[in-house]
Amino acid sequence: MERILSTRRLVNSRWCQRFFFTRRKRSPKPFHSKYEYNVIKKAAEVTSGPKSVPEHIERPPYITDPSYSSPAMVNTGRFDPTLLFCLDDEDHCEKKDHNLKSMRTACLLARDVLDYAGTLVSSGTTTEEIDECVHKYIVDHNAYPSPLQYAMFPKSVCTSVNNVIVHGIPDLRPLEDGDIIKIDVSVYLNGYHGDNCATFVVGDSVDEDAEKLVTVTASALDEAIAVCGPNVPFNAIGSAIEAVADANGLTVCTDWIGHGVGKHFHCPPCVYHHRNNYTEAMQVGQVFTIEPCLSLGSGDHFLLPDQWTALTEDSSRAAQFEHTLLITDMGAEVLTVPSSTT
Repeated sequence: MERILSTRRLVNSRWCQRFFFTRRKRSPKPFHSKYEYNVIKKAAEVTSGPKSVPEHIERPPYITDPSYSSPAMVNTGRFDPTLLFCLDDEDHCEKKDHNLKSMRTACLLARDVLDYAGTLVSSGTTTEEIDECVHKYIVDHNAYPSPLQYAMFPKSVCTSVNNVIVHGIPDLRPLEDGDIIKIDVSVYLNGYHGDNCATFVVGDSVDEDAEKLVTVTASALDEAIAVCGPNVPFNAIGSAIEAVADANGLTVCTDWIGHGVGKHFHCPPCVYHHRNNYTEAMQVGQVFTIEPCLSLGSGDHFLLPDQWTALTEDSSRAAQFEHTLLITDMGAEVLTVPSSTT
């Protein structure tokens, strides 16, 4: 679950403490696909509010401390999702002295939950049903679903269908054969957040464009991870991702970035998924996410009135994959690998 920053604008501060956001004024050209698919145009009905979490489960600080999110609040008191929120943490999420065992445990649970969520994807299933099952699975494992009430997000998981890029709110709209759905799972366990995302196809009739989109986006993440290591500039990540997108005729949705994660849900460093001039180097012990979103059409977006759901500007479909990784002396360790590969 990432935050938004302005397209191609890089920050001057070392730790991304200033952010910008621009909204495109011109009318977008519609995306023309040779395949028919379900275009999400508005938020669907949501019947249930935030689900309860047993009292014995540890809450993240933005739940227990109302002032925690104050740097990202607007004058109305409502969180503005167009602002990237990075805490000015004293260690800037460098994990040199943190409890790596707890971090790994949180990340492995996040991956386990994501794999479970994938088994729920089928035609006729609603994303609210997925949210309900995922919520129960997380709390049954004595963890807190990180998105729940984070900056007023009302659900326990993000479910983004077809042209929804990120931060889709689970609702009563049933999935249809041929849809693609991004499921972004984050958990808080033993004081640490684990964060990951994958795109799943619904049914067996996915078209060639969607299949290519999903496959290439996963490959872009793999290529980005492959370049990571100590003293490698962070902009190598964006270069690797955009090279894969360009070679396959896809577009990077540049308003969405990776981030530091650990004791805090979102914090420095900022990880851009497009070519950029951010030359800060990776350091041993840092933990952060890489989570590229690629589109078949425009990389620009607009928000629905819920101020969370981000749709592609031209209604083209988008895919996303995400891992949390740790920089080590030898390169990078992916912390959210499927349990079958560990």
